[in-house]
Amino acid sequence: MIIVMKKGASEECIQKVVEAVKSEGYSPHVIRGVERTVVAAVGDERRKVEVMEKLKAFDGVDNVIPILKPYKLASREAKSTKTQIKINDDVVIGGEEIVVIAGPCSIESEELTIEIARKVKEAGAHILRGGAFKPRTSPYSFQGFGVDGLKILAKAGREAGMPVISEILDKHDLPFFIEYVDIIQVGARNMQNFALLKELSKINKPVLLKRGMCATIDEWLFAAEYILSGGNENVILCERGIRTFETSTRNTLDLNAIPVLRDRTHLPVIVDPSHGTGHWDYVIPMAKAAIAAGADGIMVEVHPEPEKALSDGPQSLKYDTFFQLMKEIKPVAEAVGRTLRTGG
Repeated sequence: MIIVMKKGASEECIQKVVEAVKSEGYSPHVIRGVERTVVAAVGDERRKVEVMEKLKAFDGVDNVIPILKPYKLASREAKSTKTQIKINDDVVIGGEEIVVIAGPCSIESEELTIEIARKVKEAGAHILRGGAFKPRTSPYSFQGFGVDGLKILAKAGREAGMPVISEILDKHDLPFFIEYVDIIQVGARNMQNFALLKELSKINKPVLLKRGMCATIDEWLFAAEYILSGGNENVILCERGIRTFETSTRNTLDLNAIPVLRDRTHLPVIVDPSHGTGHWDYVIPMAKAAIAAGADGIMVEVHPEPEKALSDGPQSLKYDTFFQLMKEIKPVAEAVGRTLRTGG
């Protein structure tokens, strides 16, 4: 249920409601808006009507309404305004500006990672991506450099003046991610790794949650709910394509998901056209389509010599193509009322 506080309700009134919610056996989540505050109460649905009536009597309470969606905190019923996640003083995901995340699929060396970081920054990218722990289909494929890779990524981010994002595979590695990265990515294969999601719910660091390759949108939002329900409100959704019968592309990039998510959740949405298509020459058109459909940003892979990349070379953009992408998506962003900084 949602307890809507009156405009200007005092902090004392809000805290009394929070304590009452706890005493009834529910978990309170305070959501502070521009004009008013609401308290989302999550718990036993069987006593909902009784508890709602009790809470309506508290000072400062304007209304108490049920949340109809099964994913409570991720729903637009819990929060009608769009969530904006601040990464640093410069980067906000979910705001007016389209955010571009770019970098190599895998961290291959310190020298190369710093070179790529400087190039994508020059083109206008906001966040540097790079894989240190690689979940590969084949056990014989390159698995990444682990913690050493995270250290290289962090150094490259500092050199280029960019926050960094990398994928976590195991909850036991969480301390390293807290130390070295600014955004923790949960990959498609781990979307329903509930033990990992519960650990990520206990921290305040932003989490980018990729859609599972066979997951419905509701299943994806339930995964986000695991993170939100533990107190971490900094969740970013990433559409990266789903597995269908079509074999012309690596995955089927589901751009339908963007307007559906806009209707169902307040969380920001990023699109990954690199993994969504698996072909570098399809990345630019799908990036433009994603922004036109309402995405808050894109994530793409960049490598100076894709044919020599240790992973995902066929879907990686060379530097000149990445600069071209930045040039082509800017007017699309402006056409839908968004902004985009470009360099070069």
